[in-house]
Formats: sequence, structure tokens, C-alpha cells
Amino acid sequence: MEFKNYYQILDVPNTATAEEIKKSYRKHARKYHPDVSKEKDAELRMKEINEAYAVLYDPEKREAYDQLGDSFEEGQPYKPPPGWDAGFEFSGPRRSSGSAPDFSDFFADFFGQAHQEGGHGSRAQKGEDQHSSINVGLADLYSGTTQTITLRGPRHDASGRLVIQDHTLSVKVPKGIRPGQQIRLSGQGLPGSGGELAGDLYLEIQLRADPRYRVEGADVFQSLPVTPWEAGLGASVETSTPSGIVNVKVPPDSQGGRQLRLKNRGIPGSPAGDLYLQLEIVLPPADSEKMRKLYETMASEISFNPRQNKGV
Repeated sequence: MEFKNYYQILDVPNTATAEEIKKSYRKHARKYHPDVSKEKDAELRMKEINEAYAVLYDPEKREAYDQLGDSFEEGQPYKPPPGWDAGFEFSGPRRSSGSAPDFSDFFADFFGQAHQEGGHGSRAQKGEDQHSSINVGLADLYSGTTQTITLRGPRHDASGRLVIQDHTLSVKVPKGIRPGQQIRLSGQGLPGSGGELAGDLYLEIQLRADPRYRVEGADVFQSLPVTPWEAGLGASVETSTPSGIVNVKVPPDSQGGRQLRLKNRGIPGSPAGDLYLQLEIVLPPADSEKMRKLYETMASEISFNPRQNKGV
């Protein structure tokens, strides 16, 4: 059996406080959670991170680990001496045949046979909160949606033992929520010990990239293609937006880049955001004899230099 350096796994010194351990755990969990991570070894790393946190955040497990672990290095062959755990009563996860895959052989051997949840001397403690993210489309922010997600982490099995397993949640994304805001799922965080309640799960809203739109707070920006004559003469044009089809009045003598503000057409809320349409003047292609002649006529009859303000 190889020694596991839990401090190295969480990237904290052996003098780290409980708060520093918690902060590092959250940072690593956001990076390696299999539901959001693009790392190839995300599932394995998340398992190691959960195991390291289960030991280092529990004062009694950490004290026992520190007693024997300070003379070993990561990957070094390791076997705890008989009777080393006298005086300790541990609560928490253990391995058992036939159960869902959970913590490593090192954890099981290190903490020996003293793993019965709620055993004598175990500390009752509310479970820690967990943090993750959920990706949604812009339309979901306008109308709300429900998504099903699968999370992998410590859970109590039917026997009350703590094992690592998948669990599926139905998440309601409310209408009008903004990117960066969080959804709180009560009791879906890490399990508690000694009969205490589980922590909560916080899901941060992340917006899926969409080249059609740009979002700033509750305001939404998109381009509105128009013809030269619609921009010059003014027109009423129809365009699609995140909230549906709208008719937009283009004022006469509009230039490319001009923004038209549609009040309260941004992400709903109190107050609602606005939708900004940026005019993009699109020229018809000179791909026919007729079109070329029209452009030649314009070139000969219209005295216009678009570069005159550039010193040309």
C-alpha cells in the first residue's frame, strides 16, 4: 500500500487551518468536479480530493493522520503499526465489499476498523456546503427551466455508511436569474456526522456561449443587420430576440454601429434589463451585371467619401 499525502492533494501546508482547508477543497472541487471539468483525470482527482478533505477537516482523523504521516512521502510504501489507533474513535467513510466505490485502500487500512458512523466518541457535525456550477442558455434566463444533473460525492448508504456514489438532482432554474448568481439546494451538500444534517449545495449560474448575444448584467446586446436603404431612409424591420420576434423602427439616416434600445427586453427581473440592437449595415453583393451597374451609377453620381474624417 502506498502512502497518500492528503496535504499535497489539497495543496495546503500541514499547518493549514480548517478554514484554509475548506477554501482549498472548494477551489479544487470547482476545477475537478466531473460534471463541469474538462480534465482527463477529473473523476479520479475528485475522489482523492474528497478523501483528503474527509480526513483533514475532521479534527480527530487529522490528529491521527499527523501522528503517523509526518515521516512518509507520497507514493512511499506504507503500513500503520498494530495498535496505533488506540484512543481514537473515528466516524466517517470506510470500504466494504458489495458497496458503491468509495475511498481508497489506504484510507481503509490507515483508519483500520474504527469507522462505524456514530460510534462512541464521534463528533456530531453538520455537513459542509458544496459549490458547483450549472450551464444554461440565454433563453432559460428569460423563461426559466428545469435541468437534471448528476453529482458524484459522499453519501450515506442504506446502512448509514459513507460511500462515494452518483446521485441525480432536478434543479429548477428560475426566470430572471442572472449569470454569476447561485441556486441553493438545501441538504444536498456533504453529509453530516453523528446524526447531523447534510450541508447545502450552491450552483453558480454560468451562461453558455452564444455568438448572437452579449450579456452584461441584465442587459443583452445583439446585432441587427439592415440594408443601406433601410438605414438611410428609415424602416420598420422584423427581427428575432431572446424573448421572441419584434418589430423595430430604424430611424432615417442611421449609421452602422448605432444602438437601438428596447426597454425591459433584457433579462427579466426587478428591474428588468434592456435589449440593445446594434445596427450592422449589410451591402448586397455585386454578383450580377445589374448590381454592378447600380454600383457604377452610385459611384459616378454620389459624391461621398467615407474616409474624409480620417484625413484622406
